[in-house]
Amino acid sequence: MSPRLIRKIPVPALLAAVLTTLLAGCGEQPSRLEQIRDDGTLRVVTRNTPTTYYQDRHGDTGLEYELSKRFAQSLGVRLEISTTATLDDLYHQLSSENGPDLAAAGVTINPEREDQVRFAEPYLETTPQVVYRRGKRQPRDIEDLYGKRIMVLKGSTLADMLRGLQQEHPNLVFEESDSLEVADLLRLVNDEEIDHAVVYSNELVVNQAFYPAVRVGFDLGDPRSMAWALPREPDDTLLEAVREFFAGIKADGTLDQLIERFYGHSDVLDYVGARAFARHMTQRLPRFETQFRQAGDQYALDWRLLAAMGYQESLWDPDARSPTGVRGLMMLTLPTAKFVGVTNRIDPKQSIFGGARYLIWVRDQLSTDIPEPDRTWFALAAYNVGLGHLDDARTLTRNNGRDPNRWIDVKDHLPLLQKKQWYTQTRYGYARGSEPVHYVQNIRRYYEILQWVTQPQAETASLPEGEYHAPGILEQLPQGI
Repeated sequence: MSPRLIRKIPVPALLAAVLTTLLAGCGEQPSRLEQIRDDGTLRVVTRNTPTTYYQDRHGDTGLEYELSKRFAQSLGVRLEISTTATLDDLYHQLSSENGPDLAAAGVTINPEREDQVRFAEPYLETTPQVVYRRGKRQPRDIEDLYGKRIMVLKGSTLADMLRGLQQEHPNLVFEESDSLEVADLLRLVNDEEIDHAVVYSNELVVNQAFYPAVRVGFDLGDPRSMAWALPREPDDTLLEAVREFFAGIKADGTLDQLIERFYGHSDVLDYVGARAFARHMTQRLPRFETQFRQAGDQYALDWRLLAAMGYQESLWDPDARSPTGVRGLMMLTLPTAKFVGVTNRIDPKQSIFGGARYLIWVRDQLSTDIPEPDRTWFALAAYNVGLGHLDDARTLTRNNGRDPNRWIDVKDHLPLLQKKQWYTQTRYGYARGSEPVHYVQNIRRYYEILQWVTQPQAETASLPEGEYHAPGILEQLPQGI
């Protein structure tokens, strides 16, 4: 420093500065919540599974990710996600110095872990279930598991539950694995490599379409509460913030909407339907994937959504015809085909591009107040039943005190259009209102499967015309499907 810039500080002022520093050093440490806000980052550990966190074309997604993202936003900080391969490591990280702030990983409240972590507000109920392979003898109680090969995730509440049952049932033997996830356990049952697995109902319903031979034998006890886990420490500030957050999203319906988004369409495929879909993915979809990708690129739509629509409409059959005269892979009516410029409805490319154009047109007619992803579900419903009937259902929804901009509310009112006491109150009258509900739910399930089975493969550019390839799913399908 230049000598010319040095100036003397009066002794009283110097003493005051030193005293202030000393007093500040003796003050209270910032709370956990204050530290997070000061750092500007919420560090969350989770698992890479379909029920928690994964990546799709648009980036990170999953129920736990969406909840964590909203919680970070409520704190005014950015979200930093990390994943762990095992539940034991997850709890170890939480109890380590400088570990994550919380775990949002689809875990249930486990008394055996309460010496390591603190569990926050419950947000979802799920039931422990014993599963078996279709065609085998159904287990109905604990005694039916004696002498069977049973597997469960190591470090899970379910493993602790089975250990507790062994006190009364010493013949109950099971294996724990920390190298597998729930989808792996279901695959082992599906492929007859093990007899049974013990999983939670929410994990089963999301994965069952991939392993359609897996069925529920019996419920292993009462429903359990899922909750976030936090480090065990005397500071309650972050725990209270989590409680307030969940209270808020329960009150305003956000939690219900997220649960519906990830679980509300997961039970639409039965055994026969799941097998047929898997077969058609390998035998039919590769022929049309290029056109779906090209249409998706041109109209800024996910090609897998268009493919899911095509399957719902025609089972990917370009020659499909209904008794009412709709034809082609996207089953366009003659007026709709003319409206979107399709001259040959049984030409696969024309049909796919025409269906994409019509879906975009329908979506653009919807109120701008409807957010995504609900806007897409509304567009699909209108694609099926018409904009007028959808508007009628939204009016009934509003009149009954529900939100006309949320699919979770409107889908409850569409079936009312079949009942005289309700459709006589509407502008467009009677409609088979249950059909668009099933239509949307089916497409969402097919879409979810296509999203999952094409990950983690990166989305590739559209292929040249006439060149086809398997959609990255053959090696991921279970044996015997």
